Amino acid sequence: MAARALFPPHSGLLVFQPLKRRQCAECRRGPLPLLVLEDSAPRCLDCADLGHLVFLPRGDTALTRRSREESALSAVVVRFNRRKSRYERQGVLVEEAALARAEQRCLADSEARRRRRARDARRRADQDALFAQAFAAEILRLLPGCPPDRARAIAGHASERGSGRVGRSAAGRALTEEAVMAAVVASVRHLDTPYDRLLMSGVPRHEARRRIAAAVETVLRGWTRTGLGSTG
Repeated sequence: MAARALFPPHSGLLVFQPLKRRQCAECRRGPLPLLVLEDSAPRCLDCADLGHLVFLPRGDTALTRRSREESALSAVVVRFNRRKSRYERQGVLVEEAALARAEQRCLADSEARRRRRARDARRRADQDALFAQAFAAEILRLLPGCPPDRARAIAGHASERGSGRVGRSAAGRALTEEAVMAAVVASVRHLDTPYDRLLMSGVPRHEARRRIAAAVETVLRGWTRTGLGSTG
């Protein structure tokens, strides 16, 4: 039959979602939502001894695989795609009890994955906290007059996971002086100068940076002196 030629030989039993209205050649029921071809004649699932199976749509690979493993009898459901001139898998028919067992296995795996994700998240949070501490310590080494609370805030902001900020770059992870100072300058620019107001008023970015450069330098010079940041 043409469908078998167009579908992988290892698929096992094939059940079809017909594109046209078809009747069972044996019991004459129809139209059939699903059918089996026997001797080129359509048979309903009951007449083909598959009526006790339940349909599992495609989409969950693990559930499909496990349902077929658990089911003594199963079939692949296909439908012809006229545009692509081929049969495409729509799901599987499996025993209801087998589907229930497969769902339990997937739920157990889901809980294990949830616990693993939680462990990974805690580990990443610990790593991020340690890195932020190291980043803040490097800020204070370079700028001993920077208030410690401010150094911690800069470090936390610059090193936020997934932010794409300088602290997540290779240079930032290596705590290079250039990367650390870039994070500090960015913080000073936004919090200690009228830079944001200039941008909002339509001043081009490069011109805005030029206008506030002296103010940034004043703050940084103040932070290079020890003893000015002892309030944090």
